[in-house]
Amino acid sequence: MPSRRERANAIRALSMDAVQKANSGHPGAPMGMADIAEVLWRDYLKHNPTNPHWADRDRFVLSNGHGSMLIYSLLHLTGYDLSIDDLKNFRQLHSKTPGHPELGYTPGVETTTGPLGQGIANAVGMAVAEKIMAAQFNRDGHRIVDHYTYAFLGDGCMMEGISHEVCSLAGTLGLGKLIAFYDDNGISIDGEVHGWFTDDTPKRFEAYGWQVIRNVNGHDAEEIQTAIETARKSEQPTLICCKTIIGFGSPNKQGKEESHGAALGNDEIALTRAALNWNHAPFEVPAEIYAEWDAKDAGKAAEAEWNQRFADYSAAYPELANEFVRRMAGELPADFSEQASAFIRAVAEKGETIASRKASQNCLNAFGPLLPELLGGSADLAGSNLTLWKGCKPVVQEDASGNYMYYGVREFGMSAMMNGIALHGGLIPYGATFLMFMEYARNAVRMSALMKQRVLYVFTHDSIGLGEDGPTHQPVEQLASLRLTPNLDTWRPADAVEAAVAWKHAIERKDGPSALIFSRQNLPHNLRDHETEAAIARGGYVLKNCAGEPELIFISTGSEVGLAIAAADALTARGRRVRVVSMPSTSVFDAQDAAYRQSVLPVEVGARIAIEAGHADYWYKYVGLDGRVIGMTGYGESAPAGALFEHFGFTVENVLATADELLED
Repeated sequence: MPSRRERANAIRALSMDAVQKANSGHPGAPMGMADIAEVLWRDYLKHNPTNPHWADRDRFVLSNGHGSMLIYSLLHLTGYDLSIDDLKNFRQLHSKTPGHPELGYTPGVETTTGPLGQGIANAVGMAVAEKIMAAQFNRDGHRIVDHYTYAFLGDGCMMEGISHEVCSLAGTLGLGKLIAFYDDNGISIDGEVHGWFTDDTPKRFEAYGWQVIRNVNGHDAEEIQTAIETARKSEQPTLICCKTIIGFGSPNKQGKEESHGAALGNDEIALTRAALNWNHAPFEVPAEIYAEWDAKDAGKAAEAEWNQRFADYSAAYPELANEFVRRMAGELPADFSEQASAFIRAVAEKGETIASRKASQNCLNAFGPLLPELLGGSADLAGSNLTLWKGCKPVVQEDASGNYMYYGVREFGMSAMMNGIALHGGLIPYGATFLMFMEYARNAVRMSALMKQRVLYVFTHDSIGLGEDGPTHQPVEQLASLRLTPNLDTWRPADAVEAAVAWKHAIERKDGPSALIFSRQNLPHNLRDHETEAAIARGGYVLKNCAGEPELIFISTGSEVGLAIAAADALTARGRRVRVVSMPSTSVFDAQDAAYRQSVLPVEVGARIAIEAGHADYWYKYVGLDGRVIGMTGYGESAPAGALFEHFGFTVENVLATADELLED
C-alpha cells in the first residue's frame, strides 16, 4: 500500500509537471502543502466527486489561489471530472484548469480565488451561512446542515487587511465549523518575509477569539491529524499554524523564492523526482496510488447516508424540508413576483415624496416577510443606510437563526463574506455602506460580478446631495466605476417607485450581483403615463414625452430626474418639444433590443443632454460628442446640499442655458 508521503508526492509531481508544461504557474505552494492536503482530503473532507454540489458537503477554499495546481491535483486524484489531459492543459485558453481557481470552470472549485485574502473571507462567509442554515433548519434528532469549511491560506493572505476584518468577525461569531490552515513557509514573491512581516500571527488570532494550534509540522501526517481532531472539537474557529517548506522536495529550490512563482525547470524536476523517489514519467500516477486517492465510492456513501437522514427529516418536517430544497436551489417563493408587483403598484398610487434610502427600507419591510432567505447587513451604518426592517433579528454567536448581520466597519470584509454566503447557498445576502466607501469593497464587488453571484449591494448617500460631510464622503466617479463592471446591474432610482422595481429586479436576478444606489435627500414622486413596472424594469424609459417627435432629449437618473422634468416643463412652455428619459439602470437598458432602445433614444434626435451628479464623462456614450453633460468633473465641497447643487450647476437655469446653447447649434 502506498505511504502517505507517496500519496502526497503525487500532488507534488502533478503540480510541478503541469507548471513546467505551461512554463507558467506556482509550484512552490502545492509542493509545500501536499502533506497537509493529503491528510485533510483523504481522512476528513466530506465530499462526493460524482456530485460536486451536494448540499451538505464540506467546503474547501484555497485562499492562496496562485497554488491552483494543488486543488486541481486533488480534484483529479479523488475522482472529479478533471482528466489528466485537463492538467496538461493548465493555464491554456478555455481549459478547465485556469491559472487561478475559477468558479464554473472546474468541478469541485467552490469559489474564485487569487486576490489574496478574499478566499479566507469567502470561507468565513460560507461558515456563517452554514451556522445560520443549521440554526434555521436543524431540529432535535435531525441535523441536515452539518458540515465544515476548510481554508488554506499563506503569508500573503495574512498580510492583506481583509484577513483582519473577517477573521476578527469570525471569532466574534463563534464559527466553530471553520478550520483554517496557515501555510507558514516564510516566503513571498519578494523573498523571505521576515523583512516585512514579523507579526505574531498566533497571538493575533488568539486575540480574535480563535483556537490556535501552533507549530504544527506541515510535513508530519500525525501532527496534522492531531491538529485537525482538536480543531473539529472547538466551538470557536481554529487556525492550524503549519510550518512548511515551500517547493518541498526540490533539492536546489525548496525553501526559496525561486520555487514560488516559476517553473522549476527540467533539470531541477529530474533532481526532484529522484529526491522524492518518484520514478514515474511526467503526468504518470501509478494505479495503486489512484486507488488510494479515489473518493467516489466513499462520497456516494456519505451522500446516500445524508439522503436517508433528509428523507427522515422530510417525513417529520415536510414544510421545512421543502423550504430547504427551494432555498438551496436558489428559487424564490412562487408568489413573490406577484406580491412584489402589487407592492410596486401601491407605491405608485401613494405617490410619496421620500428619500430613496427610506423607500429602500420600505421595500425591505414589504419584501422581507416574503423572503426568509434574505440576510441583511450594514458596515456599521444601519441607521443611515436604513437596512433594518421590522422583522430583522441579529445573527449572534449564541443564536444564529436570525436574518441580519452587524458587520462593523468592514466594508471589504462584508462584501467578500457576502460572496461566500451566496456561494454556500440557501441565503440571499444584502449589505450596505455609503456609496463613497464602495471603494473599500471594490475588489469584492468585482469578484461578485466575475462569479455571477446573487449578491445585493446597497449604497446610500449617492452624490454631493449628502451635503455637509464634504468631498471625502461625496461620491463622484463611483457610479461610473460600477456601471463599467461587467455582469453588475447598477440601479440609481429617481423615486420610490423606481426603488421598488430595482429591489424586485435585484432579488429576482439569479445570474449576477446588483448595486442599488440611494439618496440621502427626499426625491419627488414622478408621474408616469404608462404601466409603471414594465417600463422601469427595462432600465431606461420615456418618463415624460412631448407631442410629435422630440427636438431635445434629457437623460437623467436619481435625484436629477426631478431637475430634468422641471427644465422640460419650462422648455415646453416655450413651445419646445422635449422628452425626459429616466435611466435607472444603464446595463439593463443596454441589454434591451435595438428597436426598444431606438424608441427611447431615437438616433435621429442628436440634441441630448445628460444630467447626473456623478462623473460627466460616462454619459457621452448616450449623448454623443455633440451632446452635453451636466455632471461632475471634480470633487465636491462641504456645504448644505442645496448650496452644492447650485454651485455645481444642477439648477433649472443652468439646464435651460445649456439647452438653449445646444438647440441654437
